[in-house]
Amino acid sequence: MFRVDVDAHVDENEATWHYLEENERRFKPVSLDPGAPTVPGDTRPHRLWMIDGTILLRRWRDDKRTGTVRATRELIDVEARLRHMDELHIDVQVLFPTLFLHAITNRPEIDLALCKSYNRWIAAAAEKTRGRLRWVAVLPLLSIDRAVAELRWAKDHGACGVFKKGIECGDRAASDPYFFPIYEEASRLDMPICIHNATGNIQSETVPGSGLDGGMVAIAAFSALVEHGVPDKFPKLRVGFIETGASWVPYLHADLMAKKLRRTFLPVDVKEDLFRKYRFYVACHTNDDLPYILKYGTEDSLMIGTDYSHADQSAEIEALDVIERHGTNGEIPVSIAQKILSDNPRRFYGL
Repeated sequence: MFRVDVDAHVDENEATWHYLEENERRFKPVSLDPGAPTVPGDTRPHRLWMIDGTILLRRWRDDKRTGTVRATRELIDVEARLRHMDELHIDVQVLFPTLFLHAITNRPEIDLALCKSYNRWIAAAAEKTRGRLRWVAVLPLLSIDRAVAELRWAKDHGACGVFKKGIECGDRAASDPYFFPIYEEASRLDMPICIHNATGNIQSETVPGSGLDGGMVAIAAFSALVEHGVPDKFPKLRVGFIETGASWVPYLHADLMAKKLRRTFLPVDVKEDLFRKYRFYVACHTNDDLPYILKYGTEDSLMIGTDYSHADQSAEIEALDVIERHGTNGEIPVSIAQKILSDNPRRFYGL
């Protein structure tokens, strides 16, 4: 079976910024090593990035805990990454960033410079892999016209999706018309929008207890898109909710259907109206109750990722094997396992 890891990560390193242009090098992130733990109560050492005067966490990774090594995490040895994928029986990994999971600056010129350098770095690495490593583009959304231009560059250089946070550019929701030029161009280029679990407000990175961080912003984007009818405005656009799990699907599905019924007084087919109609995809977790979630019309929408290189609650280096075993053991039909591992992600990413 052809298997796709829909959510694998890379850790940025100094080489990521080699593609900065001469007039942009003053924006280069600086790596700091304080030599001691930097998070209260956490005894592990940490490195830091300093960007635009802001200190951001740059973690040390534990090889045993992540099941990876630095050479594969940072794409220092691309062939080693491919060999590890062979061991995991993964045919294609779709690569997401790590640093850009958090807002890094409010300055458009810095946003533009770092996004461009990241995209060129990862495109150069992926080009060597004969299509086995694919990547999602990180766009400079503080400059929407430049973001559209960067999206076109990314499509021409191997990107298979667009990375997006649920809230971006301060407090703009995914349904904000500000982002419509991106959705329109992504539709034209047949590239999906990948709304990843992430925080998009710089304040959440710099103000302790601001309440703006957390894992709910990607899920909130689901409600925002549906309630504002964004999928109807872009009838070819595919949207994925990545590293969110799928346990939220029954609740939000019922909530949105109830709101729609109150507004329209029309009957709604709960198995067809959201995911298939709106071309929504969800990267589930291995501990989701898949038989229950499948009742909500998600058969052609569920996918799975390993969260490769990370070690949080979403990480499961053998996630694809777990889903295949669910099919083999009869917990879900074999045909559904095939869709989660292969058919759905290939359709979503256009592979």
